[in-house]
Amino acid sequence: MKNHPKFASFTTGQRQAYGLIIDGGVIDLAARFATRYPTLMDVVVANAFNEVLETSADLKPDFPLSAITFDIPLANPEKLICVGVNFPDRNEEYKDGQAAPTNPSLFIRFPRSFTGHDRPLIRPPESHQLDYEGEITIVIGKAGRRIAEAEALSHIAALTLCNEGTLRDWVRHAKFNVTQGKNFDASGSIGPWLVPFTDESQLADIRLETRVNGEVRQSDRTSRMIFSFRKIINYISTFTTLVPGDVIVCGTPTGAGARFDPPIWLKPGDVVEVEAEGIGLLRNTIADEVL
Repeated sequence: MKNHPKFASFTTGQRQAYGLIIDGGVIDLAARFATRYPTLMDVVVANAFNEVLETSADLKPDFPLSAITFDIPLANPEKLICVGVNFPDRNEEYKDGQAAPTNPSLFIRFPRSFTGHDRPLIRPPESHQLDYEGEITIVIGKAGRRIAEAEALSHIAALTLCNEGTLRDWVRHAKFNVTQGKNFDASGSIGPWLVPFTDESQLADIRLETRVNGEVRQSDRTSRMIFSFRKIINYISTFTTLVPGDVIVCGTPTGAGARFDPPIWLKPGDVVEVEAEGIGLLRNTIADEVL
């Protein structure tokens, strides 16, 4: 598997920045491109990954990883859209006798509902039914409306991972939506970094795995997705213009905690890892909200 460059947003001291992860540390790109590309979002919007890579070719890390706190890669995307029920076994989990849907199920999350790599997912006092959903996530790099499937991958700027943490009882508070249970502050995570997208092999048939305390709970391959990355981009762009920096979370395999009998909810001290070949490993602990 090719070793792709990794661009992360982070905090060091009181300063928010972004950089290139290399040799156990990070090259501070925010300091070097403070005027032209002050944030990682600016790099995405300008399609400037190659430019900043060339500038960083001979540089050494400015900080060790121990000196930074990972933030979500893109702090304020215009849109953060999630795809539900996108693996065959996941559809069968619902036991409703229905065939796989002909169009993807979609819902919206807010950036505040996510935290970064190696930071705790927060279990709120309103519910202890915090669950995990490991997912591959794409970042749009080129704007488009009604994007043809044949052209869809050319609109991807980068890849990352998501633990699309969910408060299961709160997604059932109303008849037609899941918004409440998907948007508690810091209940999910995105990261650790963005991997620039270069060709279809990065997504065609890679393994996605979620582990809780080292136990494999979810494992599947992107080649089995009900709706391909091409279809997802085509479908979403039919009703809304996709713009650079938009984030699309592309669905989770079977095996979430809600599907055990009895369900197994995340609790303080648990460690959840989401890993995908060629992208990386997103790790989070669980903590109760401090009131």
